[in-house]
Amino acid sequence: MTVEAPTRELDRLEELWADGLSDAFHTYLESVQDFGLDVQPQLALAAALIEIGVRLQGLGTRAAPPTTLLVGDLCLSRGSRLLADHAPLAVQVAFARAIESVAAAAASDRPLPATTRQLLQGALGASH
Repeated sequence: MTVEAPTRELDRLEELWADGLSDAFHTYLESVQDFGLDVQPQLALAAALIEIGVRLQGLGTRAAPPTTLLVGDLCLSRGSRLLADHAPLAVQVAFARAIESVAAAAASDRPLPATTRQLLQGALGASH
C-alpha cells in the first residue's frame, strides 16, 4: 500500500520534498503504524517537517540565513499544527520534550544524547 503525504501541507515546501522531506516522511511512516490509518500520513509528515525544520534552523551550528530560518519556522509550525490536530496529547508532549532537548543541547553547546530522528521516533512511540 502506498501512503502519500497530505498535499495541502506541502504548499510552498515543494523544493524540500525533493531535498530530504520525502525521505524523512517515508522513514517516519514506519514509526506510525500503531496509529489509525487515517492519521498515519499526517503524523509521519509532522515528524518529517519538524526534523527538517530543526535542521533548517541550524541548531548547534552557525546561524542560518533569514530566508532559511523562515522556511524552518514554516516547517515547525505546520508540523506542530499537524500534531495538535491528529496526535494524542502524550505524543504532542513527547514531541515538545524532544525539540526542547535538541534546543537545550544546542544552546549549551553540548552534544545531543541521540539524533533528532531518534528523538522524534521515540516521541511517536509515546503512550497513545
